[in-house]
Amino acid sequence: MRSNTGGPDPLGTLDVDVPAPGGGRLRAERSGSGSPVVLLHGAGMDARLWDAVVPALARHHDVIRYDARGLGRSSLPEHPFDDVEDLCAVLDHFGLDRAALVGLSMGGETVLDFALAHPGRVRALALVGASVSGHDWPEDPQSSAYATARRQRDAAALAALELSVWASLGRSAAGGALIETMVADNAERRIAGEPFFAHFPDRDAESRLREIAVPVLVVHGEQDHPEIAAIAERLVADIPDAHGVAVPEADHYLPLRSPERLVELLLGHLA
Repeated sequence: MRSNTGGPDPLGTLDVDVPAPGGGRLRAERSGSGSPVVLLHGAGMDARLWDAVVPALARHHDVIRYDARGLGRSSLPEHPFDDVEDLCAVLDHFGLDRAALVGLSMGGETVLDFALAHPGRVRALALVGASVSGHDWPEDPQSSAYATARRQRDAAALAALELSVWASLGRSAAGGALIETMVADNAERRIAGEPFFAHFPDRDAESRLREIAVPVLVVHGEQDHPEIAAIAERLVADIPDAHGVAVPEADHYLPLRSPERLVELLLGHLA
C-alpha cells in the first residue's frame, strides 16, 4: 500500500469510499493497527484537521477518519441526512462492532448523540472543543453574522467568520496555513450541504449526560470561544466518568495547534 505522494506508506494507509445512507459516499481513511479509534471533525472543516495527530496515534491504534457529508472529499447531499447514521455506516463498513470515538465541535456532538443511541458500540469518548445537542447558545453579533452569511449564501463571509471566531490564534500559529486552506475549500460546500442536514428538535444530549457510561476525556483550548469552555465544564460535571483538560495556546482547531499534547492525552485515555 502506498501513500498519496507515491512513496512507501509505513502506516498502511487506505483511502475508502463508504456508501452513505440514502445515497452518496463518505471519504474515509484507515491507518495503523490496534484497538479502533474513529476521528470526527467539526463543521466547515474536513478530515485534514487530524493530519498532525494521526501518524502518532496510528502507531498504537487502528485509526479511521472521514470527511463528514458534504465536506472535504465526501459527496454533497441531495436529501436530508443524519450525521449519527453516517457514523454508524462508517463503523459498519469497516466491520467495527465497537470503537473509541473522538469528536471535535460538531463531531463531538455527533459522537455524544451516537453514544446515547448506540451505547454498546462505544468503548470510550474523547470530546475536543465539543458542542452538545440541546445546548442553548447565547445570541451575540457573531451568531447573527453567521446566520446572515448562510442566508445570503456568502461563502467568503462565512470563511472569514470561521477564521476570526474559531481560529483566533491566526495564520502565524501552528497549523495556520492548513486551517485557512481547509476553511476556504469547504465554505461553499458547507453552504450547499447545510440545508440538507436533518434537524432533530428532541435530540438533547445535554439533559442526558448522566446516561453516558464510558470513560470520557473532555479537552478544550484556552483560546477557544468562551461558550466552548462553558460546555466543557458542563460535560465534566454531568458525565459520571469524565475528566477535563484545558490546553494553553490552542483555539478551536486544537488538533492542529497542539497536536503533541492532544496525542499524549488521547493515548493515556485510550490505553
